[in-house]
Amino acid sequence: MSDSPLTYTFTRLLVNDLSQTFAFYHDVLGFPAAFNDGEHYAEVNTGSVMIAFFGRGEMARTVGTAEMPAAAEAQDRVALIFEVADVDAMHKEISAKGVVFLGEPADQPAWGIRVAFFRDPDGTLIEINQRLPMEQGQ
Repeated sequence: MSDSPLTYTFTRLLVNDLSQTFAFYHDVLGFPAAFNDGEHYAEVNTGSVMIAFFGRGEMARTVGTAEMPAAAEAQDRVALIFEVADVDAMHKEISAKGVVFLGEPADQPAWGIRVAFFRDPDGTLIEINQRLPMEQGQ
């Protein structure tokens, strides 16, 4: 148990197209809907933490940043990481649903996992991974 007074409850992605992004996580990735008002806010249940979706413009107005640029060409600043039983099978399954991967699944021995990367409709980087089998003697 943490001594911090803060409890991490969920991740909220600020998106340009709420319905398209919600459909991707619900229909393509298969996460059950937890809430969807059909216009301003939606959530899916990943089984371990909720992912919520909220309009980027609406949040910018709320926090006073609406006059700032909405986007800039940059390297990724966040990635959502999901462990799966079989990266290659999941790669095949969601590729068939139109997901475009950034490359083929690959082992990352230094990380101890096999990984594949893709993006949601709003451009958020997503990693799926599975643990590599431990070698004898480790």
